[in-house]
Amino acid sequence: MSDSVWPFLLAGEWTRSGRKTRAVTNPYDGSTAGSLAVSTEDDAHRAVEAAHASFAQTRQLSSEQRHRILRALHDGIAARRDEFARGITAESGKTIRDARAEVDRALLVFSLAADEARRIGGEVLPLDLNAASAGRIGLTRRFPIGVVAAITPFNFPLNLVAHKVAPALAAGCPVVLKPAEATPLTALRLAQVVAETEWPKGAFSVLTPDRPEATVDVLLGDDRVKMLSFTGSERVGWALKAKAPRKQVTLELGGNAAVIVHEDAALDYAVSRCVTGAFANAGQVCISVQRLYVHRPVWERFTEAFVAGARALKAGDPADAATDIGPMIRPAARAKALEALAEAERAGARFLLRGESRGETMLGPSILTDAAPDLTVCREEVFAPIAVLEPYDDFEEALSRTDDGRYGLQAGIFTRDNARLFRAWERLEVGGVIANDVPQYRVDNMPYGGEKDSGFGREGVRYAVEEMTRVRLLALNFPADT
Repeated sequence: MSDSVWPFLLAGEWTRSGRKTRAVTNPYDGSTAGSLAVSTEDDAHRAVEAAHASFAQTRQLSSEQRHRILRALHDGIAARRDEFARGITAESGKTIRDARAEVDRALLVFSLAADEARRIGGEVLPLDLNAASAGRIGLTRRFPIGVVAAITPFNFPLNLVAHKVAPALAAGCPVVLKPAEATPLTALRLAQVVAETEWPKGAFSVLTPDRPEATVDVLLGDDRVKMLSFTGSERVGWALKAKAPRKQVTLELGGNAAVIVHEDAALDYAVSRCVTGAFANAGQVCISVQRLYVHRPVWERFTEAFVAGARALKAGDPADAATDIGPMIRPAARAKALEALAEAERAGARFLLRGESRGETMLGPSILTDAAPDLTVCREEVFAPIAVLEPYDDFEEALSRTDDGRYGLQAGIFTRDNARLFRAWERLEVGGVIANDVPQYRVDNMPYGGEKDSGFGREGVRYAVEEMTRVRLLALNFPADT
């Protein structure tokens, strides 16, 4: 794939000749990051057919074979680390620093999956719990669920793909992947690496349609697809689940993440982490710091330092290693963020820092206070470099305000008091409480997912493997008279 038109991977073969093509645009300067062949609904049917046929092979792969394939994937990505990073920056606008970090995280995901391929097991159960069951024991083992349809967003075009592909391969499940329309090239680079391994042909397809809804309907409507693993918007995620009532479904949806900073926090550290957590990747992270509740005794000191830290961030060309904030993914995304800011200002919210808006996609950090709880910037996921700061007087009040809303992905608590941390863990209806760090913190072996409208099911390699496998029992009988 050395020219400007990328084929797509279908049933283990690259498909391009005679196909309609479309360009993928660099969100920073509007240049063409690459062009790719477009897949059709018929291709989606063929991908499911090939994946279903290949399941007879993937389910029979030994633990060692799956481990070896995943190690080969790890090594293949590592050998192309700079190529992957530059590609992520070109099609998503993520800074090159963050793109390199994303590649390193994906390497960890494939390494963890290689290890998990050797650890998928079961247990021995005593079944002789009454006289009638004397001489019986049970064995359990996890078996792959079957074909997995994976749908991924633009903001982590490699690592969020890895979080679906790597566990599926570890479990022995074929995958049909539909990456985000804005960032498909990274997924196709990964497909190159997969194609160079021993993973069976037809067991991994990447679909790049120009009518995504029709392709997704094919995947959801086919009973041979046993699982949907979706990461993306709340609206789309719940709609897809409604169309797939008989499938295993994992949804990682939106968030409106909050941080509590108590007076006993390591304040300088909290400021530094919150600046990063709020504005990295232009705020386009589902666990980006959006709401900050700061204990009144440290309110002025924290606020002053936080605003200064945000003001010092350099916005610009994401390919420049000195850049901290790159563009938003599309002009429409920035327009939506600007409207949320305008709504807040009309309602009386006060700007502590107003982000500079330039070009079609650039938006600098914006920080608000005195924002009513029912405003978009407080209630919804803004997915932009916007943070809202408010003071609080009582820790229980801060917990209530953190938990107020329909999202529940992760929350961050800065305090040296373990009792407060355990209270937050007990009280908050979220998928994870992050002690003395921002909700954006994630290591790829930890369970990751949300409560309420933030979805259900868990990612994190071992937890995703559990979602992609089913426990099957073998009940053994050893009668005394045989």
